[in-house]
Amino acid sequence: MIKKCDFQGCDKAGICRAPKSRDLKEYHFFCREHAAEYNKNWNFYQGMTNDEVEADWERTVFGTPLKDKTAAQIDTADYLNFLNGFLTGRGDFDRAPKRPAAATRGIVAALKTLELSPTATLRDVRAAYRRLAKLYHPDTASSLNAKSAAEKFAEISTAYKTLEKHYKK
Repeated sequence: MIKKCDFQGCDKAGICRAPKSRDLKEYHFFCREHAAEYNKNWNFYQGMTNDEVEADWERTVFGTPLKDKTAAQIDTADYLNFLNGFLTGRGDFDRAPKRPAAATRGIVAALKTLELSPTATLRDVRAAYRRLAKLYHPDTASSLNAKSAAEKFAEISTAYKTLEKHYKK
């Protein structure tokens, strides 16, 4: 749903989102012109003292300051749990990712038909299909007779459908 620009008196579509406050939970919707003007004048740290800006920057970059002992203890406990899981092999990071399914003979044959390597991507499959379809389509194939062109085109189409299903899993 497209909203109207939040700038007073503007009737254009509000397609650009701009934050209303530092918590970044509520937003204005402006047209491009008014969004640029709003962003030029908006200051994330407006209303904060230099010490507050410095503290916010440190918390963002370095994490919880040591002054906040409760938060620091929670961070320490999380870190120790991480290390314990790592050393004992119980953490999620230690689990081997699911291996991709091995290529079946049908997949290998389809790749061969489309003249592709086993590392081909879906984009490569689509490009090869378009290239070969132009060559072997029965209506446009001049180098082959109509019957052999139709057979080759059917083979290419079947290979493309097989690989498309394989890559979309």
